[in-house]
Amino acid sequence: MEAIMEMMIEVQDLSKYYGTTLAISGLNFQVAAGEIVGFLGPNGAGKTTTLKILAGFLAPSAGTARIGGYDCVSDSLKVRRTLGYLPENVPLYPDLTVTQFLQFAARAKGVAGRQEQQEIDRAMEDCGLTEVRPKLVASLSKGYRQRLGLAQALLGRPPLLILDEPTIGLDPSQIVEIRQLIKEFAGDHTVILSSHILPEVSQLCRRVIIINRGRIVASDTAENLARQLGNGSRIALTVQGPKKEVAAALKAVPGVKEVAGQENGRYLVETVRDRDLRPELARLVVERHWRLLELKAQEFTLEDVFLNLVTEEEV
Repeated sequence: MEAIMEMMIEVQDLSKYYGTTLAISGLNFQVAAGEIVGFLGPNGAGKTTTLKILAGFLAPSAGTARIGGYDCVSDSLKVRRTLGYLPENVPLYPDLTVTQFLQFAARAKGVAGRQEQQEIDRAMEDCGLTEVRPKLVASLSKGYRQRLGLAQALLGRPPLLILDEPTIGLDPSQIVEIRQLIKEFAGDHTVILSSHILPEVSQLCRRVIIINRGRIVASDTAENLARQLGNGSRIALTVQGPKKEVAAALKAVPGVKEVAGQENGRYLVETVRDRDLRPELARLVVERHWRLLELKAQEFTLEDVFLNLVTEEEV
């Protein structure tokens, strides 16, 4: 008997107007407990509006959103106790120390007594804040402010984390640390993650939801979306030979749709779907007495899928 999956987020026919401007329209999606889901879209697509509705900061104009079974409007306080929210622009109090800010956040969340200090210590350690705990928030770098925002979201061990651009402003080593921390949330927390860094989403998220112009245009794993949306396959070659002749010969192979010439003898060949042309391409290069230095199939990336969907919608 198939197990019934518990849903942490349930969104149905969700719409939001700002005056006469429609920000999101008829959104429908679900996120299961324990999932890490990427929420993607270009600037102005409606991502932040949707996340603010889920976090209880905005009321929808129509439709419903439920977190852990609680309605985000009629059960707003219960919803807020269920989640930790990291907005894109982290609201911090510059005149407090790191410890004081987390004490304030913990008490606002109802974390008190002995549990308060335990939660603050754990969040500081998880987010790499221990060494700056006595410092004023005003003196922190952008990276440490971002870490502090994530730490306050973790206080109280909420089952749902809503993270809007969690690694913005961090240096490369900090980004790796925060990504690893988010990966460790899987199972213990449900995470909905908005980010402009698509490789980051690919590494962290099992599933992605793509929104454009206020509407959901795709919802699936990145691999499935690439398989569905790719009109063909791609092969990367590096060939030593006259550039124009090589490009023309590759393009003349039956089944080749397009050849993009790049620097240093590199070519990206787009072929028809469900046909492996690597043997034919290798044979061609050898017969022309050119040198074949590299030949490999290249997968469609989440960035390819994203650009494909957004461009199609904007045409």
